[in-house]
Amino acid sequence: MSRFDGYFLRQLLVLFGFFTLVLVGVFWITRSVSLFDRVISGGQSAMVFLEFTALTLPTLIRTVMPMAVFAAAVYATNRLSRESELTVMLATGSSPWRLARAVVIFGVCAGLMMAVISVFLRPASLEQLERRQAEVAGDVTAQLLNEGEFMHPTEGVTVYIGRVDLDGTLHQVFVSDARDSENPASYSSNTAYLVNSGGNMNLVMVDGIALRLDKRGNTLSSTLFEDASYDISSMAENTEIGRRSLEATPTSELLNAQEDATALGWYSEGQVIEELHQRFSWITINIAVALVGYSALMLGSFSRFGLWPQIFSAFTILVLLEGFRGTVSPIVIADPALWLLLYLPSGIGIGISVVFLLIAGRPILRRRGRVTQIANTP
Repeated sequence: MSRFDGYFLRQLLVLFGFFTLVLVGVFWITRSVSLFDRVISGGQSAMVFLEFTALTLPTLIRTVMPMAVFAAAVYATNRLSRESELTVMLATGSSPWRLARAVVIFGVCAGLMMAVISVFLRPASLEQLERRQAEVAGDVTAQLLNEGEFMHPTEGVTVYIGRVDLDGTLHQVFVSDARDSENPASYSSNTAYLVNSGGNMNLVMVDGIALRLDKRGNTLSSTLFEDASYDISSMAENTEIGRRSLEATPTSELLNAQEDATALGWYSEGQVIEELHQRFSWITINIAVALVGYSALMLGSFSRFGLWPQIFSAFTILVLLEGFRGTVSPIVIADPALWLLLYLPSGIGIGISVVFLLIAGRPILRRRGRVTQIANTP
């Protein structure tokens, strides 16, 4: 690499890191608000929230990385043009093709980072996230430890706890169990404790009363008790992941399922093929958007006011490519034989970049209309 290539590449990498950090921060704040409310309201600790946030980061980074690559390519090219550095390099005989070498290397570097995230890290993080979500959903103890709220850990059951001491003692406890519609029961006590006995979680109530309604006999019976045990283990949801999502399936399993469509019987062949090639298409799109951002700006001439028309054109192409990527997925799911369509947006982006660089490398093509107009002026 020449000294200018190294300089250009450093500019691209620094700006890529900056834009990735900014975009991840913005998207993380937006998503973490709802996640924080859902986790904390479920009785979980802040550590669970941080764990869930960390597990969603690979998905978030994969989403924003193409935008960060594009922004870095556009910003770096525009700054070098505004400061006349690109103009000097072109004047010394370097062609736009020659100057694009640093951009290609930058796109490949971003693609390799995307490969690690999309092919390995994201499926592993989503698999762990789904497992932890199932565990948290089945954690009845955490769901019950909310003061002053009527909680519904399962359908037909209502629990209210007035106060929870630091030692775990529960006060002003009320439990309504209407799962048996013919004989609903209610329990209330001054104090209670959560006790784990033999793998079962029991709510031990002290000094309370139990009311049971017999709808058939239309009678209500009441029982005073000094202590009573109420099994809450049955309220826990099944924590086993019976159906792992495709996004959480390791890439190696998708490759095997591509050859044997029955390996993941609950998903169609089209869904498996689409998810598999979607992971690899994220790699190529980084190279395409980097070249689009650079080549579009090379169409403009030097200006102290920047290359805003070219920047707008590059952004428009980016939006169209992203929109096209969203339309090909349903087609591939319907017909797995058309999986090459998932790579078509990247191919179109690279093709557009080649055309732009051809025009930028032959300025006469850009000026031909103006020269012809001047020649025909009397």
